[in-house]
Amino acid sequence: MKLGRRRRQRLVRVAGYVVFALAILAAASAADWGRLSDAFLRSDVARSMFPEAITVALRNTILYTLMAFVFGLTLGLVLALMRLSSNLPYRWAATAYIELFRGLPALLVLFMVGYGVPLAFPDREIPGGVYGSVTVGLGLTAAAYMAETIRAGIQAVPKGQLEAARTLGMSHPRAMLSIVLPQAFRIVIPPLTNEIILLTKDTSLVYVLGVTSTTIELTKFAGDALNTRVNPTPLVVAGLLYLVITLPLSQLVRGLERRAGREK
Repeated sequence: MKLGRRRRQRLVRVAGYVVFALAILAAASAADWGRLSDAFLRSDVARSMFPEAITVALRNTILYTLMAFVFGLTLGLVLALMRLSSNLPYRWAATAYIELFRGLPALLVLFMVGYGVPLAFPDREIPGGVYGSVTVGLGLTAAAYMAETIRAGIQAVPKGQLEAARTLGMSHPRAMLSIVLPQAFRIVIPPLTNEIILLTKDTSLVYVLGVTSTTIELTKFAGDALNTRVNPTPLVVAGLLYLVITLPLSQLVRGLERRAGREK
């Protein structure tokens, strides 16, 4: 009996699922769950991390993410408009910035902001202390990526939209703000949401600034707990708390992408 192509594809897919499930079951049955539980799932160690894990570490992680995102989005929008400007020096400056900060590790940028800026300007400090340094340090790097995302979104808007607005008597800045940018942001919302997820994970680099008990974030908090209790359970707790932030954002991205696909 000869099988049709669609049925063969279905059988191959089912076989793949079966093999995957058997591999998972084999690994689960071979693992020593007692040793794993003692090493990574100590309930007493996990309980000792609360409520500080949420009221301080998780709260600071969310604050760092949101502040860096707002800073990066604002600067990224300016850079995107500069990249699209007819003014050649603006384009060169924006391109140089984007290439520089996309090529530098976020850890290095944070270090330079936290320690280089105070050395260069000894009589001035970044407002907000550690919070301000994190906002600027992570925001500078994020802005380079957001600028390219926003620029792509602006270029995806049909040029006829801008031309029609100019025909109606709008100035170029007003047409850009009222007509083009709202449409561009609808296009780039999913990748910008992905940038929030990346920023959330980048907050783990904040330790380089020498955080205190009130400015500590999740990774540093878990590392300190690990050193105190000599048990990796704090790392598992921190990972789960990161997922509390990132999983809803991932679902949001998928929902926005599906909605954008239906509207095309």
